Amino acid sequence: MKFNWVALALCLCLAGCITARTAAQRQADASIADQVQHVLTADPNIYARHIDVAVRNGVVDLTGYVWETDDYRTARRDAASVAGVIKVDNDLELMRGGRAGAGL
Repeated sequence: MKFNWVALALCLCLAGCITARTAAQRQADASIADQVQHVLTADPNIYARHIDVAVRNGVVDLTGYVWETDDYRTARRDAASVAGVIKVDNDLELMRGGRAGAGL
């Protein structure tokens, strides 16, 4: 069987077009990320200083660490409350010892 290089090139080109994002999409994601960060920072029930927020196509990815197990749910809830958020991926880690263990 002969390999079709043209078909491969076409597939790669189409895949690149599908994943390419417009300036408007990038701006919308940046706006959502700013809003999520603001909501997290403004919530007195969570210490969000070590939470990083990334957004791609309305999907929020929370990374970093939190001090308490309840902070996982609080961070997810806060992020999901922002308009335009489609889904929240919570990749936060628990810092053992809480704030006292971190020397803060």
